[in-house]
Amino acid sequence: MKKFLASAALVTAAALALSGCGTPTEPNETPSNDNTPAASFLACMVSDQGGFDDKSFNQSGFEGLKKAETDLGVSINWAESQNASDFEPNLASMQAQECDLTITVGFMLAGATQTQAEEFPNTQFAIVDDNSIVLPNVKPLVFKTSDAAFLGGYLAAAYSKTGKVATFGGMPIPSVTIFMDGFVDGVARYNEDFQAEVEVLGWDKTTQNGSFTGDFEDQSKGQNTTKNFIDQGADVVMPVAGPVGLGAAAAAKEAGNVAIIWVDADGYDSVIQYKDLFLTSVMKQIGASVFDTIKEAQAGNFSNAPYIGTLANGGVGIAPLHDFEDAVSQEVKDKVAQLAEDIASGALVVTSPSDPK
Repeated sequence: MKKFLASAALVTAAALALSGCGTPTEPNETPSNDNTPAASFLACMVSDQGGFDDKSFNQSGFEGLKKAETDLGVSINWAESQNASDFEPNLASMQAQECDLTITVGFMLAGATQTQAEEFPNTQFAIVDDNSIVLPNVKPLVFKTSDAAFLGGYLAAAYSKTGKVATFGGMPIPSVTIFMDGFVDGVARYNEDFQAEVEVLGWDKTTQNGSFTGDFEDQSKGQNTTKNFIDQGADVVMPVAGPVGLGAAAAAKEAGNVAIIWVDADGYDSVIQYKDLFLTSVMKQIGASVFDTIKEAQAGNFSNAPYIGTLANGGVGIAPLHDFEDAVSQEVKDKVAQLAEDIASGALVVTSPSDPK
């Protein structure tokens, strides 16, 4: 995998990854109260459902917040959401703390974020995975994950022994289906390159219909959905469902011959109990985007211009093959590296109806 990671796009992604990221500090820990001038800036965060220990996008965002506390000396506060009914009161609690910048993590918080941003026009907000809010005090942090998922789909098809791979989502929202679109296209490109006929279960890009568990919390749904795919012959599965994906990993472990592609973070590092199952991960550098947004706001340079993470700017990427290094041929690794460079340069354009604009 070393040659593969040497591609310009993935080196950039690795360089932007947060150093020392791991399991987040427990959210009930008391935030630091440094009295230096920098600490007068209060950065706050509200999680999506699942909280900050979801091994996925909430955790990545929280790591960015903690890094800002450590490296920039800002004060921080946060509120965890366990369900959608928590969004409004959690955001209101942040405003009661007089946060200078409040970051909401996830598409599902768009309505509550817009409500609060309209009510508090002099307060700065940023939201991960949504660019539907057009207000001067709201900055979208969005990611063209179709780029990286394309590479994940290519690797899935190359690794598959059964000729069947699968993907499913938590809910049919743009930040989920964009992964699934890229995955399908990557499989199709592998089939074209190698005259293969690998089939994708769980998602039809043309009709935008497929398999969803209906939430991001119930791991048993992920386990049952994955078992169904395995029963149909799939030996690589990409869950795009936050903690529900842990159920998919449990089903793969039980089957014994199924690989998982994780999303958002590098599952090999964030979900260590299943690390030997991860072929790769389709990553979004959410933590880096959160850190950079806090840094800009602290310096007085807040802008509502969207941040769009791509392969070209290192905002998305794929993880190393880790324990699967020897399971993928050098020819395939070289092709994936070239595809990454082509996508980053614009020579190859991956598209999804859910791509951020």
